[in-house]
Amino acid sequence: MPNILVNIPKGAFAGPARADLARRISDAAAMAERMPDDPHKRFAIWVVIEETEAGLWTCGGVDMASQVLPCIATVHVPAGVLDAPARALYVRLMHDAFQQAQPAGDQRRLATSVRLHDVADGTWGVNGDVWQLPRFATVAGYGHLQHLAAAA
Repeated sequence: MPNILVNIPKGAFAGPARADLARRISDAAAMAERMPDDPHKRFAIWVVIEETEAGLWTCGGVDMASQVLPCIATVHVPAGVLDAPARALYVRLMHDAFQQAQPAGDQRRLATSVRLHDVADGTWGVNGDVWQLPRFATVAGYGHLQHLAAAA
C-alpha cells in the first residue's frame, strides 16, 4: 500500500509514455510488496508524477538534461512490509519500470534514484484513522503478512 512520488524532467514521458510509466511503477510496487493481482487491492497503490522544468534539475551543478534522463522515485511503505530481499527487488523493478517506459526515441542514459521509506507503525493516517500493519495487510492483501490480517 505504497505512496510513490515520482520526479521526472518535464516532457520526458509524454502522453502514452506517462500512462505506461504509472502502470509499470504500480506493477513493480505490487510485485515487490507481494500484493495480489486484484484491482481492489491495487487501488491502494498511489502514484503521483511530478515534472521538473528544464534547467531546474542539475547533476553536480550542471544541467545534464541533454545527456542524462534523471528519474527519482520516493516510496513510502508501512514499516514491516519490506525485508532486505524485497527492498532490492523493489529498486530493481522500479529502475526497470523507468527503463521500459522510456520513449524509444530518447537516447539519453537513464539515471534512477529510488528511495524507500518505512512509515513507522501507527504513524500513517488513512481517511481520518491511524492504521496499524494488520489493517494494511488486510487492505493491501500482502501475501507474506496474511497471518497478521487473520489475527486482526
